[in-house]
Amino acid sequence: MRVFTIHLKPSALTPDRDAVLVKEGFCWPAFFFGPFWALWHRMWFACLGLFSVLIALGVAEAILRLDPMSYSAVMFGVAAIIGFCGNDWRRNALAVRGWKLAGLSAAADRDLAFRRFVDLNPDAMDMHPAANMFDATPAGSPSRPAG
Repeated sequence: MRVFTIHLKPSALTPDRDAVLVKEGFCWPAFFFGPFWALWHRMWFACLGLFSVLIALGVAEAILRLDPMSYSAVMFGVAAIIGFCGNDWRRNALAVRGWKLAGLSAAADRDLAFRRFVDLNPDAMDMHPAANMFDATPAGSPSRPAG
């Protein structure tokens, strides 16, 4: 089972459509595609940082005249760091953009994880500002009858 963090956008009209699930652990797309993965997720500064690190490594390789095996080992190490940190960078970028961490869920895939989260935490959708937009109950009273 995989563990996912669920992020909800507070200004969304429908919370189920504006939910982002980010997997905990290693990110294979970030490992293989680094800066392009960051561009895909609109992490502009992370993309610039990754491109600058890769360019700096290329320049260092040319200046130090490393053999291909050493340069490959260094690049593999950098790609591994990017893969291990990628999902954490994505969670941080979502938080900076105003997405709120709603909780965690463990499941085999993203859809099942979100469904399980909603089933186990129905109040998370009720606390969402857009979920109560058309609710006619006065402030301070429960939105659902007890029972």
